[in-house]
Amino acid sequence: MAGGEGTRLRPMTANQPKPLLPVANRPIMEHVLRLLKRHGFDETVVTVQFLASLVRTYFGDGDELGMHLSYATEETPLGTAGSVKNAEAALKDDAFLVISGDALTDIDLGALVAAHRRRGALVTVCL
Repeated sequence: MAGGEGTRLRPMTANQPKPLLPVANRPIMEHVLRLLKRHGFDETVVTVQFLASLVRTYFGDGDELGMHLSYATEETPLGTAGSVKNAEAALKDDAFLVISGDALTDIDLGALVAAHRRRGALVTVCL
């Protein structure tokens, strides 16, 4: 998810979406995508709204990261659940992971997915 306006970080996010703010010389979202890739996720649907073209321009189709990125664009802000619902067509055929494009973490996503499957859960929430 990379669509929020990042209002609490203004003025840094006035002309740049929060997922593109740099941490350790890389946009936050690049760290997130690299984490996904390390744990075997190579197909990602990026939900975008605020300054969506900047996110699309920076990451493109994901080829440079060895991933396949597609985009679900919100014409107006839909909120967290709304952005996932907006991407429904691309997600409905399989289980999926929802992660914020501005979440810095080193969580073991493979272990999380394995626990989810082992429990046969409908939904797993991780904080």
